[in-house]
Amino acid sequence: MQVVATAGHHGHGKSALVRALTGMEPEEPGAWTELPSGRRLAFVDVPGDARSVPAMLAGAGAVPAVLFAVAADEGWMPQSQEHLDALAALGVRAGVLAVTRSDVADPKLALRQARDRLAGTALRGVEAVAVSTVTGDGLDELAAALDRLAGRLPEPDPAAPVRLWLDHAFTAGRQSVVTGTLAAGTIAVGDELLLMPAGRRVRVRTIGSTGEPRESATGVSRVVLTLRDAGRVGAGMALVTPDRWSLTTCVDVRTRFGEASGRLARRMTLHIGAAAVPVRLRPLGPDTARLTLNARLALHIGDTGLLRDPDRRAIAGVSVLDVRPPTLVRRDAGAARARELATWPDRPDGALVLRRHGVLRASELDLMGCAPPDGAVALDGGWLADPAHWEALHGRLAEEAACRWRRRGCGSGCPRGISSPRSSARRCAWTAAA
Repeated sequence: MQVVATAGHHGHGKSALVRALTGMEPEEPGAWTELPSGRRLAFVDVPGDARSVPAMLAGAGAVPAVLFAVAADEGWMPQSQEHLDALAALGVRAGVLAVTRSDVADPKLALRQARDRLAGTALRGVEAVAVSTVTGDGLDELAAALDRLAGRLPEPDPAAPVRLWLDHAFTAGRQSVVTGTLAAGTIAVGDELLLMPAGRRVRVRTIGSTGEPRESATGVSRVVLTLRDAGRVGAGMALVTPDRWSLTTCVDVRTRFGEASGRLARRMTLHIGAAAVPVRLRPLGPDTARLTLNARLALHIGDTGLLRDPDRRAIAGVSVLDVRPPTLVRRDAGAARARELATWPDRPDGALVLRRHGVLRASELDLMGCAPPDGAVALDGGWLADPAHWEALHGRLAEEAACRWRRRGCGSGCPRGISSPRSSARRCAWTAAA
């Protein structure tokens, strides 16, 4: 199964499309359809009015593709642009454009407007279909376009760690029912998951998907889970595989699509998955910043999200560069960190992360979402060392050993050239410790 979110201006027929394609009410968490090829496609229907942008971001944040609706009789509208900006910032690169209400107006003008707006984004060139949910014209063509879209979307790793962002949740007595889009990994009945940011371990009692009970579900799919004795559960929380994610309140990020980091507000809201977390922003470089979160999130390096200032309606996409950033206490530490991050890609790999830390456990790399790099020096106890760092340590050890045998002093012949260790501030580490 694949999952798409709807997007577009309020009243442009998003919910009507879902209703026509699935025969279900869009607000049902399991709204889905069987496509001509036999593939199944589920929908996350998001609101389109200006006040519901956070709900739109929560619905679209965990899905890989979008069904974008533009009405033929109204064309491109303010929330059309706001939704497009949000999708661009979130990194959504696949979708289908539906020109709705083609029975009441010629769809050509609206199609041309939409094409012009999409031209400068990752959604340029997406397949477009004119459709009417009243007459049924174009619905078969839309289903076929969605089928082709679903066939192009990558299949996620079923063995990946689970992170299920919850977009709906309610509790009755000791039982909680939650809904979300499982992007990758596998959930099975009886699994123990960590509820974040609460940090409580909960057990999965039942799983539902496409309106049927399941023993397990794999990504990508819309799932409904029941949990017992989970305590307070709400939309925006996440269920994650224990001991497979970094649980952090501080990250370094790269900002993209939007204003330079220095022009962004110092207090914003981070939207990632279905979560909306207030953050304090410290600019580092022109496109890098440090975010201090007011709640712990389960994150990996390379995660993408969106920063939003509700007052100015300013947004910026972000990609997580470091989930364990160094403290910045020296006066020039921020500038030095900015120079370092400027050389990093948007998704640092295990080799770069290990190079920065020098020595790490393999399990720590896994928590950060990085695979152990080829060529890493394997040490006892599951430790890994960066080859250059390990070689430097060997050189330092030889140097210190040479100083050690100079009878508590580093007289002539010292590899560091120190002649008076007791009076010099440059005395070697062994002499200082002696």
